[in-house]
This record gives sequence, C-alpha cells and structure tokens, in this order.
Amino acid sequence: MENNTSLQQQLLEAGVHFGHLRKKWNPKMLPYIYAEKKGIHIIDLNKTVECLQETASALKSIAKSGKKIMFVGTKKQAKEIVTECAQRINMPFVTERWLGGMLTNFNTVRKSVKKMQSIEKMLSDGSFDNITKKERLQLARDKDKMEKVLGGIAQLGRVPAALFIIDIGHEHIALAEAKRLGIATFGMVDTNCDPNKVDFPVPANDDATKSIAIIANYITAAIAEGLAERQAEKTDESEDVEDSGDKSPKFALEEDEDKSGSRRGKPQPKRRIAGPGGGGRRPAQKK
Repeated sequence: MENNTSLQQQLLEAGVHFGHLRKKWNPKMLPYIYAEKKGIHIIDLNKTVECLQETASALKSIAKSGKKIMFVGTKKQAKEIVTECAQRINMPFVTERWLGGMLTNFNTVRKSVKKMQSIEKMLSDGSFDNITKKERLQLARDKDKMEKVLGGIAQLGRVPAALFIIDIGHEHIALAEAKRLGIATFGMVDTNCDPNKVDFPVPANDDATKSIAIIANYITAAIAEGLAERQAEKTDESEDVEDSGDKSPKFALEEDEDKSGSRRGKPQPKRRIAGPGGGGRRPAQKK
C-alpha cells in the first residue's frame, strides 16, 4: 500500500493527472476520469496506478520469455526519453517517423536496413576509396537518411512481440499495423483517445515531458527486471547442465565396465555341430 501511495505521489508531482479540455474528450475515457476542473478533465490516479502495474507485469513476462518490445514515440516531447529508455534495455525503437508498412511489410524494411549496414561496412573497411567523390557523398547521404529513420530497428531480426506507444492518437498507423498482425499493444492514453484500441491502456498525460518520463522509466525498469530474471535462469540451467555432464560419463563408464565384466565372466556356450545321422544332413545312399 505504501509503494502505491509513493508512486501515486510521484505521478501527481509529474502532472500525470492532467487531461485535455472538456470539448476534446473521448466519452470512452469516462471510467478513468476523476473530475473536471476549470474546463480540464482530471485523470483518476488510482486507475493509472492499477493500469501501470498491470502493464508493467505483462511487459515483464514478455521480456522474460526473450521476445522483443518496440518503443514508439515520434512526438517532440517523447523522442529523447524513448531513445534513452530503449537503448538502456537494448530494445528496438522508432522516434523519427513511422514508415508505412514497417510491420506489415517488414521484409522490405529489413532490406533497407541491410543496405544501410552494407554502406556502413564499406565505410569501415575502406571500400569507398575505389569510388568517385560524388558517389561517396551520395552513399553517405543515403546512409544518414536511413539511419535517422531505421537506426532504432537495425538489430531487429523479426517482427516484435509487443508495442509500447506513447500517444495512441498520434501513432495510429503503428497501432493499426500491430492490430492487423495480432501484436500486443501497450500505450499511454490521454482523455482525447479511445482506450479500447489498445490491449493495455495507461491513462496518463501524454503531452508533458515529466509525465512521459515517469511512465516510460517505470515500464523500462519492469522490462529490465524481466531480462535479469531470464539471465539468472539461463545461468542456473547452464550450471545444472555442467553438473549433469560431469556425472553422466562416470555412470556410463561404470555401466560399460559391468557389461564387459559380465561378458568376460560367463563362459560362452560351444556351438553344436551335428554329425551324420545325428540330426544333421543324411548321407547320400548308393543306388
């Protein structure tokens, strides 16, 4: 209870409870609204804490299973925060512009990422020395452009298991693509958005930098915890395998010795050779 109270206090200080003007509200957000003050809706922080803990628990289990979670926040206020949080836990992120088909047409996007990586490789191994200055500049420009948009998903080998979105209204294309592919969606939902569009909504102010930072950091801490538990389990399993590996050859050797000893100890039965008229082939009779 004390933890919830302290978290609630931190959310209050960060201004998470401030919603939009009454005229901009979405009626589906009614269960998450506490009151209205001076024409602005106030979000119920009790509901925010509940939803935040539920979201953190779900994301922790996904991270523990070894799957990737993509952070999406292309708003000016969220770019730096999302980049920092995603890099801290080595997760993919999109902060510049959501390319149409980034999930639904992932194979094509992956080709662009490979092209960007090949240009980087050419820069590092000195292949650029063999081409003209104009071509070199053109490739450098292409690389910078691609790195700006695709840099966050360069290490993403397959479609992520979940999306954490800062503003579901602003990132509606990403949300639609995730829904189409059946990817789990988590997002910050303000009073002007529909909470039913995401699987795990977190009612919060998605415009203030402090509000975005406190929610994103809480989620990041939960994912980091899940990754740490996964690493600990892997370490335990490897130790168990090593222990069993040390014991098994000994048992196998003992069994082999027992088998060989039993073979040596027991006399082998002699083969019976039947003579003529003793059950064998009859001798041919003279006519």
